[in-house]
Amino acid sequence: MAGMDDIVRQAMAKWPKVPHCFGWLGLDARGNWCLRDEQAQAHGPFSGGPAPARGSVVQHVKLIAFIGRNYVCDDATGQWYFQNGPQRVFVELEITPWVWRVSDDFSVNAHTGASARVQRSFADETGRVYLETDLGFGLVYSLDMLHAADAIEAGLWVPESVTAQELPARFSYVISPQARQAEA
Repeated sequence: MAGMDDIVRQAMAKWPKVPHCFGWLGLDARGNWCLRDEQAQAHGPFSGGPAPARGSVVQHVKLIAFIGRNYVCDDATGQWYFQNGPQRVFVELEITPWVWRVSDDFSVNAHTGASARVQRSFADETGRVYLETDLGFGLVYSLDMLHAADAIEAGLWVPESVTAQELPARFSYVISPQARQAEA
């Protein structure tokens, strides 16, 4: 919670028992935040299935930055959330909790804008590349795959083989907090 806004910390202290929110916010594989109103939720889950229901992509720059600054993980459960004042808004993930942007100098930044240091790389059965960094585990943004391929070719990253299905358990994150809540 080190990067969390002061106004958020103050709201948490003032209203400590606000109920959590599930199903209303998603993070897609391109690092977009998606608002999932009741209609989107009624059409099905955010990820998986034949026709995922993403909702509306957030366009407001200041809101995107606010969500990014207050995006954290409940380490005990592996569920990622946006701390919106006193309320935890749990995030439905399309694939991973982080989406990495890779520059031509091989520097890496998260979808939130935070810089990250690569520790290990992975490739799945479909050729997607993932990075484990000092911030956590995530997918390389699809349009940055050329830079990722260059890093691999240069020997900077040596991907381990993984299957997409094993990633949440292996890296301790929950794809759908809403589904998990429904099971409880």
